[in-house]
Amino acid sequence: MTSETILREAEAIRHHISDQRRQLHQHAETGFDLTETLAFVKRELTDMGLHPVDCGRAGVVALVGGKKPGKVFLLRADMDALPIREEADVPFASQNGNMHACGHDMHTSMLLGAARLLKDHEDEIQGTVKLMFQPAEEIFEGSRNMIGAGLLEDPKVDAALMIHVMAGMPFPAGTVIVSAPGVSAPAADYFEIKVQGKGCHGSMPNTGIDPLTAAAHILIALQEIHARELAMDDRAVLTIGTMQAGTAANVIPDTVVMGGSLRTFDEETRALIKNRMTEIAEGTAKAFRAEASVTFGSGCPTLVNDKDLSRCCETYVKELLGPGKAFSVAELNAMGGGGKSSKSAGSEDFAYVSQQVPSIMLALASGQPEQGYGYPQHHPMVKFDESVLPGGSAVYAYTALRWLEDHKA
Repeated sequence: MTSETILREAEAIRHHISDQRRQLHQHAETGFDLTETLAFVKRELTDMGLHPVDCGRAGVVALVGGKKPGKVFLLRADMDALPIREEADVPFASQNGNMHACGHDMHTSMLLGAARLLKDHEDEIQGTVKLMFQPAEEIFEGSRNMIGAGLLEDPKVDAALMIHVMAGMPFPAGTVIVSAPGVSAPAADYFEIKVQGKGCHGSMPNTGIDPLTAAAHILIALQEIHARELAMDDRAVLTIGTMQAGTAANVIPDTVVMGGSLRTFDEETRALIKNRMTEIAEGTAKAFRAEASVTFGSGCPTLVNDKDLSRCCETYVKELLGPGKAFSVAELNAMGGGGKSSKSAGSEDFAYVSQQVPSIMLALASGQPEQGYGYPQHHPMVKFDESVLPGGSAVYAYTALRWLEDHKA
């Protein structure tokens, strides 16, 4: 299948892909609770003649090809939304208190479009394309759950690709940016610090142990990790986002609970900071006669882009879209459009896949600020340009076909 053919066929199903996206958008669901979304995706895949299979708590996998021997290329789309009430001025806004504010409805509909393109040319596939429809990306649990359920086996995956739409980018809608080799998205860790004191009347602080004082000093002390324990090029962000304690102004509470997040671009730095957080919290609390415990919850590792896959995908996407609509990070930096770093501050749980098999992340520009798409991801008023949907489906399908062709036995 030529690049011209796949673009023409993707354009021919533009309205179908858009209708799928709007259906998903209007019925946004979160985490693993994707009852309507799963039913919709399975029905669409079945109608194409594919055989969707449950994977993990709420994931779906389908295979296309396999009629010719070859490797297995995985295409991933996440399906979950955010618990945000939509304020965007679109006629198909969600009304259930959830919102696809990160564009996962775009990803799912584009992969459904790619599935249709691939199925129509199944006899030409030099191997197998595995379609991964993933839940719970926003809480960094879906990818790991699907891997634990056998996602990367039977048949064994040889390489993987994901696309993420990006609103508010200074590039024409439909522009694709291929990640550079190495880490492009940081590891993420969510944590809770509980400080235990001894409550008492506010007029008699000497009879208790004030956990708020200890918590305040812990918060400040944690910032010294970045200031004094990391090298200049060890990028990390440690944020305390919540602090909860007490119910009355004249009462010293028993406990304080702080919640926060940690982002790091290196696994050694990640381990160092997590260890020092525990030591600092426990030691500082003890200095104020209190006790502290640090608990790390959901998170994900760094997303690592494979060198050979990055090079291949840059070639394939330029073949498909032309050099004016596809760029590598190095090219953007050379043009002065890549900023100071090619790394994103947002974490992505596709990272779990990238730790197991050669993987690549592509960014798809989906609306310029001057065209009315100025709000960022996760904002209640964010909008995405639907004109990019056919191109996204074509990129999914074409990169898989070309990689399998180049890596056939």
